Amino acid sequence: MYGQSPTRAVLFLLGVQLTALWPVAAVEIYTPRVLEAVNGTDVRLKCTFSSFAPVGDALTVTWNFRPRDGGPEQFVFYYHVDPFKPMSGRFKDRVVWDGNPERYDVSILLWKLQFDDNGTYTCQVKNPPDVDGLIGEIQLSVVQTVRFSEIHFLALAIGSACGLMVIIVIVVVLFQHFRKKRRAERAHKVVEIKSASESVPRKDSHADVRKEEEKLNQEKKASISLEYTD
Repeated sequence: MYGQSPTRAVLFLLGVQLTALWPVAAVEIYTPRVLEAVNGTDVRLKCTFSSFAPVGDALTVTWNFRPRDGGPEQFVFYYHVDPFKPMSGRFKDRVVWDGNPERYDVSILLWKLQFDDNGTYTCQVKNPPDVDGLIGEIQLSVVQTVRFSEIHFLALAIGSACGLMVIIVIVVVLFQHFRKKRRAERAHKVVEIKSASESVPRKDSHADVRKEEEKLNQEKKASISLEYTD
C-alpha cells in the first residue's frame, strides 16, 4: 500500500502539468453591444467569434431576444449545418441568415423593424470541444430617426471646416483677380491720357507761329515801302 503512494503522486503531478499546458477551450463572442436603427427599416445583427477548434458540422448558433419592457425570453434563430427560421411568433418571416461560419461570422438580418423590437438580442456559439464562453449581447433601440453620434458630429465639423476653407480660397482668388484687373484698367487710362495730351498742340507753339507770321508781314511791308520810295 505504501509502495503505491509515490506512483499516485507522480501521476497526479503529470496530470496537473498537462492541464496547465492544454489551452482552455472557450468561444469568444464579438458584437457591437449597442445598436440603433430606424423604425420600418432592416438591420444586421452582427456577431462574430473566435475558437481554438476548427469550425465544422458540430457548430451551433442560437439567437434569443429579451424585450426591454420585460417578459420571457423569445427564440429568434438557430443554426446547425443549415439555418432554422422561427415558425411562429413575432420574428416569423422577419429573420434570415447572413453569416459565414468559415469566416467566423454568425450574423443575422432582421427585417421591418418595429418599436416593440427594442430589447436585448443574445448570440450564443458552441463549437465543440469549445462549448464554454460568454454570450454576446446587442442592445437594440428602434427609433423614429437616427440621432447623430459623435462620429457624425465630427464628420459634419470636418466637412464644414473644409467647405469654409474652399470658400475663403475662392474669395481670395477673386479678390486678387479683380484687383489686378483694376490696376490694368488704371494703367490703360494713364496711357490714354498721356497720348491725348501729346497729340494736342501747345500754346507756346501757337505763340511762336504768330510771331513768325508777324515778322514776315513786317518784312513784306518794309519791302513794299522801299519800292514806292524808288
